[in-house]
Amino acid sequence: MNAMVSINPANGNVNGEFELHSSEEVNSILKRSSETFLEWSSLAAAERGVYLEDVAAMLRKEEQDLAETITKEMGKPIKQSLPEVEKCASMFDYFASNIESLLEPDVVDDASSAFISFEPMGTILAIKPWNFPLWQVLSAASHVLAGGNTMVLKHSSYVPMCALKIEEIFEKAGVPKGVFQTLLVDGPMASSLISRPEITAVSFTGGLPSGQKVAETAGRNMKKCVLELGGSDPFIVLEDADIEMAAKVAVSGRFINTGQTCISSKRFIVDESIADEFTALFVEKTRALKLGDPLDPETDLGPLVREDQVALLEAQVSEAVSMGAKVELEGGSMEGEGYYFSPVVLSDVTVDMGVMKEETFGPVAPIIAVKDEAEAMNIANATEFGLGASIWSGDEVKASSLACQIQAGVVGVNGFFRPEANLPFGGVKKSGIGRELSRFGFYEFMNIKSTKVY
Repeated sequence: MNAMVSINPANGNVNGEFELHSSEEVNSILKRSSETFLEWSSLAAAERGVYLEDVAAMLRKEEQDLAETITKEMGKPIKQSLPEVEKCASMFDYFASNIESLLEPDVVDDASSAFISFEPMGTILAIKPWNFPLWQVLSAASHVLAGGNTMVLKHSSYVPMCALKIEEIFEKAGVPKGVFQTLLVDGPMASSLISRPEITAVSFTGGLPSGQKVAETAGRNMKKCVLELGGSDPFIVLEDADIEMAAKVAVSGRFINTGQTCISSKRFIVDESIADEFTALFVEKTRALKLGDPLDPETDLGPLVREDQVALLEAQVSEAVSMGAKVELEGGSMEGEGYYFSPVVLSDVTVDMGVMKEETFGPVAPIIAVKDEAEAMNIANATEFGLGASIWSGDEVKASSLACQIQAGVVGVNGFFRPEANLPFGGVKKSGIGRELSRFGFYEFMNIKSTKVY
């Protein structure tokens, strides 16, 4: 492969072709990043904060163009692409405002003259996916750069236009060249970068097999890595829940970004006493979603990113039906141009079906009825993943207590968890290692140094 081809999933047309960087260009980019690190890390925290504020302002200025690029390149409805840009800007504002406090040395004991300082590590390699092409990159970059590190990005081959637009935002904002750079390289080249001396750590978001390879390579080279590897998030509805509200949020939580979201609700675990009512409401609200042109501001569901994702979902649904699942809402691949897949809702699913064990990355919703809270919790935790979860009950104290038993990195009680700047984000089990966002994410890519004056 000598070029990345950007395809519009709404019609299959080619947006453009982009030549891959040569080995010489890669060497130059890495060299510049290492050299710029010395300059960037030596700036006062407040000075870096001003640059971050400028990036936030530029994101807002270019919001419409960026949102349209997202939509044309990976199919996200424009009504969701626009908020993605704003959320990135807000993230930069947050870390711009908090850099100085985050970097303030922690005095352990005045009497012993011991303190803990936080120092940047160097150049961080970011390997990021296509589904939130701005957010996945900039949510990590905001705190990585705030701490004084530099970053090079290897973005998904599906979104080269977004990758280049991100680099352009930093240039337009006046950030020193070399602080953030985009690499257009293939998978093998990206893997080889981890062992390069210029790279000090890796921030990876993607699938489990690729994440395991990144972890293996990073481990062999003794380099820090933060991994976010997706999930099979449970959405638990107990018998005393507000069923109407739970169904409304469940539809949003399942079908945002046309279901192509690592943290979307993917397994609906409902008390059998309310399962029929919940299912009927869920189907009714799903039917009301508008599927179509993602550039139409009224569209709720756009196309899937590629044709092979359509085939994968079809296989998962077919397997479930062959094993006895009931189709509550019949959907699937659609004729015509583009990679469209209308929502499918399944009931009578069992824990041995692929839709309950695998990550369904698209608009497929399996609903399983359970006899009590204990069974609900057992099924919720019966997965190799542990990213997010939602639990619904009229008794918030009980729900919060049960939330502590869910094996996940983030949990929403009577709501759907969405990443926020001041809350750590990441998973347990095979959903990943480490955290992004908040002070916990900030310190992942800092040298936490203990100093004691004797």
